[in-house]
Amino acid sequence: MKIGVIGGGAAGFFAAIHASGAGRDVTIFEKSPKLLSKVKVSGGGRCNVTHRPMEISKLVKNYPRGEKFLKKVFSKFKSEDTITWFESRGVPLKIEGDGRMFPISDSSQSVIDALLKEAQKLKITILKSCGVKSITHIENQYKLETDSGFFVVDKLIIASGGHPKIDNYSFLNNLNHSVLDPIPSLFTFNTPKESIKELMGLSVTDGIVKIEGTKLNYRGPVLVTHWGVSGPAVLKLSAFGAQWLKDQNYIATALINWNGEFGEQQYNAHIKSYILAHPNRKVESNTLFDIPGRLWEHFTRLSGIENGQLYGSLSKKQINKLVQNLFCYNLKVEGKTTFKEEFVTAGGISLSEVNPETLESKFHPNLYFAGEVLNIDGITGGFNFQAAWSTGFLAGIASSKNQHGTNLS
Repeated sequence: MKIGVIGGGAAGFFAAIHASGAGRDVTIFEKSPKLLSKVKVSGGGRCNVTHRPMEISKLVKNYPRGEKFLKKVFSKFKSEDTITWFESRGVPLKIEGDGRMFPISDSSQSVIDALLKEAQKLKITILKSCGVKSITHIENQYKLETDSGFFVVDKLIIASGGHPKIDNYSFLNNLNHSVLDPIPSLFTFNTPKESIKELMGLSVTDGIVKIEGTKLNYRGPVLVTHWGVSGPAVLKLSAFGAQWLKDQNYIATALINWNGEFGEQQYNAHIKSYILAHPNRKVESNTLFDIPGRLWEHFTRLSGIENGQLYGSLSKKQINKLVQNLFCYNLKVEGKTTFKEEFVTAGGISLSEVNPETLESKFHPNLYFAGEVLNIDGITGGFNFQAAWSTGFLAGIASSKNQHGTNLS
């Protein structure tokens, strides 16, 4: 039995590995000359393999698209299974403070080597620079037109990843599946007209970022960059607000609370308490609320506080302005920046057309989907890779069975 896998990324390799075994001839078709390129660059070259194990009901909340679908997928293969699989193949993992899990080696090459070694052991054929141009379902087989000629397979797994343009999905046209328009997910906010850009490199560990006029908000680290604001809070917010922000042409107002432990009243009370205790201290050089020094100076200037002004001389108006800058800092967003190597897209194959128990197409027998080609995307923290491993596993296992649902081996 010949099984074809389109895509040499995380989901494609995992699907191919789990489709392999006695009586199965598995081939990976990868359009680029490189394999596992996203694995290579992810997490700054460390590869955020998965996230600390959690209950499935909590795990699925980290996916702006695909939550209900993934409940069934994760019931078959979840974070614990990913950890076991890689550690049993010589890639021990470690948990960082925010729950992300990386190889102890701190190198994505460890993950790549494990996948390549497993593929080699299972004698999986890998064809690089072999993009698929079209797919035709003929009776019980699939005919692939590729850059290297025509191939016929009995079963086909499509794990071609997410793409920024709908045209990149044209090779699926003959299958008559619905492809939802791809839109960027996980991007930073550009603020070209805001002075805060001058403070690039500064960050806070526990901010809250909201989008004015919506219920969208996220808490976590916030980073000031030379183009605007980034960091986990912004990236996660962009994922949940991907469609809304696209509809607004990426023009919006972000509201930032620079220390999530404090509300408006708490800021006010703490400042007044500090004034009573230290009236003769200079405001600009005595920062509060774990705010970096230069950022604090920025807030004091915006609040009309003069150089050298003492806490005891602050007017009610100055205190109120300072509180507003700390609690509800207005930032005009005009555009976005996506990470080219690590881009994540919302959109792709409609989940209503795929069986979540097997990842099989509801239109065509023996056709499966895995990874980001599906309309599934997660926030940062290892969630996108976990979806890739889980969907790849299910698609691979399901494709390795015959029509009666039994393993050929």
